[in-house]
Formats: sequence, C-alpha cells, structure tokens
Amino acid sequence: MLSKRQKSNAMSAARRHDTDTGSPEAQVALLTKKIAELSAHLKKNTKDFHSRRGLLQMVADRRKHLRYLERKDVKAYDALIKKLGLKK
Repeated sequence: MLSKRQKSNAMSAARRHDTDTGSPEAQVALLTKKIAELSAHLKKNTKDFHSRRGLLQMVADRRKHLRYLERKDVKAYDALIKKLGLKK
C-alpha cells in the first residue's frame, strides 16, 4: 500500500497541473508505482494468489488508460511512456 507521500511523488511527474489527480497520465503513473510495489511483494510471497489477481486487474486498468491516451493524444502518450520507461 502506498502512503500519501508516495502517491503524490508518483503523480507529480505526470500531472497536467498542480491539483491534477484524474487525468490518464496521473492515473497511469500511480498504477505503475502500485504495480511495481505489488510485483516486489509477489516475488517474496509466491503463493499470494489474491494479490496476484489484484495485480492483474491493475495491469489491465493501466493498459486501458494507455490505450485511451494513445487514441486521444499521441504526443502525451509517447512522452508518458518515455518518462515512465514502460516500453519503446
């Protein structure tokens, strides 16, 4: 679970403005941080299948946000992918 400070740090790099929490960029940044933390947890606890299901849901949600962003604004999509180091 992420603390408030970790959440704000994760979203601060991808925000559109200071109070932005709902844009696709901010959501993807937050989901990426959560996915990384949960992946580390699952490496230690390989039989935690409930958390694994949550991880798969987060990955699917992030993928949906990225697809939406790619359809709406390709430049913002490319910048976000590069900034978070996801692919390409």
